[in-house]
Amino acid sequence: MHVFGNLYGLDPKLMQDKEFLRQTVLKAVEVANMTLVEHKAWGFGGKKGGVTVMALITESHVVLHTWNEYKYATLDIYTCGEKSNPNAAFDYIVEQLKPKSHKRFYADRSS
Repeated sequence: MHVFGNLYGLDPKLMQDKEFLRQTVLKAVEVANMTLVEHKAWGFGGKKGGVTVMALITESHVVLHTWNEYKYATLDIYTCGEKSNPNAAFDYIVEQLKPKSHKRFYADRSS
């Protein structure tokens, strides 16, 4: 299952808080019953830039990219297997980031 989306109207302070975003993605992995293999977070672009957080999971990946200058983020959660719940991870991250609006998309990649 592939759940991905766009988050709009985000708080610029949160979008550059690398540690907060890293912890949010790691907790989403846990909430969604995924198995963490490795993770990485890095900032880019200085005060106008953003943060990327990537969690490599046994089931595939969770990736969050923020763009401070646009108050915008993208979220990509790709999983395989029956035990993980990518929608729960997506919901948790949206709940923590509190966007003014967001769009969610879904693709069934099993066929």
